[in-house]
Amino acid sequence: MASEAPVRRRPAVAGTWYPADPLELGRLVDRCLAGAPEPPPLDRLVALIAPHAGLVYSGPIAGAAYAVLARCAPEAVLLVGPSHYVPFDGVAVWPSGQFDTPLGPLPIEGTLAARLLARCPAVIELPAAHAREHSLEMQLPFLARCCPGVPIVPLVMGWQTRETVLALAEGLAEACAGRRVVLVASSDLSHFFDAGTAARLDARAADLVDRFDDDGLLDELERYPEHERGRFVMCGGGAVVSVMRAARGLGARTARVVRLGHSGEVSGDNDRVVGYMAAVFGTPAAASGAGA
Repeated sequence: MASEAPVRRRPAVAGTWYPADPLELGRLVDRCLAGAPEPPPLDRLVALIAPHAGLVYSGPIAGAAYAVLARCAPEAVLLVGPSHYVPFDGVAVWPSGQFDTPLGPLPIEGTLAARLLARCPAVIELPAAHAREHSLEMQLPFLARCCPGVPIVPLVMGWQTRETVLALAEGLAEACAGRRVVLVASSDLSHFFDAGTAARLDARAADLVDRFDDDGLLDELERYPEHERGRFVMCGGGAVVSVMRAARGLGARTARVVRLGHSGEVSGDNDRVVGYMAAVFGTPAAASGAGA
């Protein structure tokens, strides 16, 4: 590990994208979790997809995925999200220390972070990629509420090339083998279409996730230039594909989109919306003990 790497990452969007006051934030997260639909029957949760917009907009969708995590007791949670501000090649890990949240700090699982650095050449240390990034930060209030004290491994993906996506998937599966972990992919869906167009675009992505078709999703992303993939498919598509592939390697056999929505359902503006999805991956309850 690089000795000069910072050990404490402070919130960048607390007070804007979500409340900075712990009581207000806790109540908001609890409402998002309480409004979740009945979770699918899983013997073991391996991975989930959750959005990363402002909490009042995407929180109810994210809550549908995190309500499933709240029933689990993972050893660690690995977060993968896109870089919105810093362009770079590879995946930036925060290797040690903690991520602060208004609901308390989340410690870094340094052993897993070190294994990823050692086994996956695509994983690098680049603290600047984390400094302003909200794609992972928007997951932290849910993690602090659902599994307080459980360590995390934060990973921010730069350019979402096929090579990086596949390398990270392999690295995650190898580093997490034999560990009771949950992978989290952070991504919104289509951006700034009218609600009808967004629904059609988002249904295509959701169908690929629901069919556990990571190859098909990667092909769908590559139908567009990289700078357009977030607009037409999903902004964290590379993170989602990596997590889906790694989840299969870690024993997941079933996928379920548990909730879809968009920003217009909250704002009332249906002319220019952002789509959101919550999905979970795991072993079906019928496969008693499989992969547990």
